[in-house]
Amino acid sequence: MKESLLDVSLEELEKFVAASGGQKFHAAQIKKFSNFGFEVEEISVISKQLREILSKSFVSNPVKIIQEIESKDGTKKFLFQLLDGNVIEGVLMSYHHGKTLCISSQVGCRMGCKFCASTLGGLVRNLSSSEILGQVLSVNRALGAKVSERKITNLVLMGSGEPLDNYENVVRFIKEISGPNSLNISQRNISLSTCGLVEKIYRLADDGLQITLTISLHAPNDEIRRKIMPVASSQPIEKLIESAKYYFDKTGRRVVFEYAMIDGVNNSAACAAELKKLLGGLCCHINLIPLNSVEERNLKGAPKHQVYWFKDKLVSLGLSATVRRTMGEDIEGACGQLRAKFLKNS
Repeated sequence: MKESLLDVSLEELEKFVAASGGQKFHAAQIKKFSNFGFEVEEISVISKQLREILSKSFVSNPVKIIQEIESKDGTKKFLFQLLDGNVIEGVLMSYHHGKTLCISSQVGCRMGCKFCASTLGGLVRNLSSSEILGQVLSVNRALGAKVSERKITNLVLMGSGEPLDNYENVVRFIKEISGPNSLNISQRNISLSTCGLVEKIYRLADDGLQITLTISLHAPNDEIRRKIMPVASSQPIEKLIESAKYYFDKTGRRVVFEYAMIDGVNNSAACAAELKKLLGGLCCHINLIPLNSVEERNLKGAPKHQVYWFKDKLVSLGLSATVRRTMGEDIEGACGQLRAKFLKNS
């Protein structure tokens, strides 16, 4: 299997180019093009002969878009294929402030959340930092970006996989994508969504990144949370909230809590009161999510009017809360659905 240029250092590339009859400065040119998602055959600043030699050993991007579906609201879903044949997915959403891309950090997931499709097949493997980066570069190029041009303004690590379960590769990716040699996306425009791995949240805070931490809470207490999120058995909600407070104290970044509205499970007035007790005093925001149905699960989303009633209840209690805008319903915008359907039909 060929190696990705994203995994090759400039020094290694300089040696390869020199051995292939090229000049040292060609390596920097190749690296610049590959860092913006251009394939080897598109690197027009080097000779055809050098491109042919390069293509025998390397691919530029280890991620390839094999399917793209556009919603009537402009949302786009991408199915990516990796060099080993595995598939992952991403979703591009357009807002007035720019374009937000939701990307994956693992092939599958082992967290087992009852409302999620991505975890149905378990964890296949972690993605490398270059495979996470490659998703962004692929979509940036698909949007018509040229070298040194960025079409994507915000990133969300919320596709398939638990980002903090692949900690080293995810952090390496964040540092790369926010660096001057890549798309230079501000860390403040990057959100990381976790089901709540407490020790890793402390580590993330200590590493000094300026990303937005988004925690999948989905319940106001351990009793409810354990029924829908197996991780709650080893990560008590009290410890989770303590880690969120630590993250804010260390970074100054407001924490966002995701809360999927599940009918008859977590949407009562008593749940709202418990959330007030749990989160009151913490600099945070609650993002209420109308639950997307998953064929293999029996959980049902709360009716729309009840979602907004719950939001108003939280606000009346003094909490910051909004309902997430639903996008891409006509193309099954829930995480894992495109990948699952593709695998089923393959």
